[in-house]
Amino acid sequence: MARRVINKKRHLGLQQLSAFADTGRTFLGPVKSSKFIIDEESHESVVVGSTVRLLESLDLSSAVGQLLSEAVQAQHNTYRTGASTLLLLVGAWSSAVEECLHLGVPVSLIVSGMSEGLDSCIEEVTSLQVPVHDVFDHIDSTKIFSELESLNVSLCPFLQIASDTGLILKERDLKDVASQSLTTCSLSERPVKSAKLFRPQATVGADKNTSQTPKTLRNSLPADSRCRQSVLTHSRHCNREASDQWTSRHGAAAPQADRCGDLGELAVGLSHGDHSSMRLVEGAVRLQHQNTSVCQGSWTMPFTFDISRVFTCCLPGLPEAFSCVCPGYVTVVSMFSATVLEDLQNQPLGVVLIEGDLTENYRHLGFNKSANVQTVLESMKKLQQDSSEQLWTNHVLQVLVKFNVNLVLVQGTVSEHLIEKCVHTKRLVIGSVNGSVMQAFAEASGAVQVSYITQVSDNSVGRGVSVTFWRSSPLDVGDGISRMAILLKTEGINLVTVVLTDPVTAQMQTKEDRFWTCAYRLHYALKEQKVFLGGGAVEFLCLSHLQILMEQPLNKGDQTCSGGLHNTSSWLASSLALYRPTVLKCLAEGWHKYLSTVICNTANYSSEFEARTFIQHHLQNATDSGSPSSYILNEYSKLNSGVFNSGISNEPEQIPRVYDIVTPKIEAWRRALDLVLLVLQTDSEIITGSGHTQIKSQESEGFLFL
Repeated sequence: MARRVINKKRHLGLQQLSAFADTGRTFLGPVKSSKFIIDEESHESVVVGSTVRLLESLDLSSAVGQLLSEAVQAQHNTYRTGASTLLLLVGAWSSAVEECLHLGVPVSLIVSGMSEGLDSCIEEVTSLQVPVHDVFDHIDSTKIFSELESLNVSLCPFLQIASDTGLILKERDLKDVASQSLTTCSLSERPVKSAKLFRPQATVGADKNTSQTPKTLRNSLPADSRCRQSVLTHSRHCNREASDQWTSRHGAAAPQADRCGDLGELAVGLSHGDHSSMRLVEGAVRLQHQNTSVCQGSWTMPFTFDISRVFTCCLPGLPEAFSCVCPGYVTVVSMFSATVLEDLQNQPLGVVLIEGDLTENYRHLGFNKSANVQTVLESMKKLQQDSSEQLWTNHVLQVLVKFNVNLVLVQGTVSEHLIEKCVHTKRLVIGSVNGSVMQAFAEASGAVQVSYITQVSDNSVGRGVSVTFWRSSPLDVGDGISRMAILLKTEGINLVTVVLTDPVTAQMQTKEDRFWTCAYRLHYALKEQKVFLGGGAVEFLCLSHLQILMEQPLNKGDQTCSGGLHNTSSWLASSLALYRPTVLKCLAEGWHKYLSTVICNTANYSSEFEARTFIQHHLQNATDSGSPSSYILNEYSKLNSGVFNSGISNEPEQIPRVYDIVTPKIEAWRRALDLVLLVLQTDSEIITGSGHTQIKSQESEGFLFL
């Protein structure tokens, strides 16, 4: 990667943002290119496949780097998606703002114009929202098990269970798996053909035996009468008043977006080319829906995808064919602990749930040592350390024997000496268990979580938990130590584990990140019950909308007709009229950069110039049509073309729809612009030596301080 030269005579912060953003361009879009990060001192290298992992590996010790890292982490921790969009827009808008400053646009006008311009764009793109309703109504309860099996969902894979049940994935020898290609299923029943305009060299996350390719900007979405209806039931165009407002602004009836009522179509649209990960996510959703419906005793009860009850278990070194979805909790234990499973499997067990650590010296948070009270463990400290731990271990075993407990789940760490003693007495202790897993087992087994083993009673012991091998042979999870994968479950447990496998250990983190990205996309789509038309449609509408605003004079009619900048103050209007087209062009540069980068990453365009020419062609068509929203919706309604169709192929192609989630995308835009404007204003204060900008008002002939 070439080093970027920083011009110290210009805004350093904006230049640093642009430099950082350039490093993550290849992570945007469905076809991503991994990067090797090499430490110049230790010469160690690491493979990263996402924006978040990239920034974690870079030196962001500067103030601007810290702000960028915090913005990306906030986006990632909340939504698990949109970080690449945020990073690219930060870079594009930083460069564009620098150009505005070079042209002499005051800082205050840049801040005001870009902020209100983005608000106007966010209001405009509501016309591209697609309602998501009743996606589970198409699920046939009589076929649920066959659908789960087709999605690599099994109740307990690789176990010796009757083959006539049709529910279990049989164990396959590693050699056989290596010699056979992975059989996968499409996420929907529609035939899918690969698009011909974009010819990606590599498809990250796509199934090897499917003909699906990543759908991007140009690979837009066909109408599907099975899943959609020509009815608008969302956004501001839902009622007559809002529709009249649209007509008064645009001179035409409000455009209508279809609806999505099928889980398979929704999953395909949100996969963004990563079909293998989304297939597992869809399997987890269907399995959770099945479990919830059975527990509720009715298929008509409203279902919410609870992503907090979905967990991943990463097993590097195994072929990808072993990736699957299991009800219950899959984890790995040492070979020594696994020896007790032969005696414990296939029988209901009593379970104890420990909230903290299970060690001799553990005290809960907030514990205060009383001056006049001597605890039992403190009296043991008078003995030798070995004797003290032995006495404590014997006491724990006595409690477990008394209440017939063979399984202990601990949220924290566990004493190695206790684990050894428990194995000798045919008891299994598992540490570092997630709190949500503990809660799920508490709800299903009737157990009550306790902080100390001395608090265990008949009422706190859960019953009916089973434990068995997930796979009968040892695993090496990457640290050179052999372990065994086991499965814990009980009747009615609302817990799903997605087992992720990959023969390349270095790619395991990337695979897990991709899974959670798909999971959160589907989670927010179902939660909000709406999605955007994807493939670049929203960004293209923003670009078209800003193009129209730039051509409209500020004093034309009222504020609504003059571009939607509703909050423009009178004293600022004259200055804004002069610089407004330049500021809006600065904002539009972000969308131009976004679209051209996606096209260059996925299409057969070798340069950004060709991509921009391609976008400009459709931008002109959208502007000439008089309604960019209608233009986009009309293009999406064609079976053989996308929003950006260059006419390479006239053959009809069944291209599945592409969707984007609403709130995470908009929040990524807001965070990107907020960061750029923050750095801009901070740089201005440092350069000018004052936090105030003077703007002369034509009305009062005085100065107003911002």
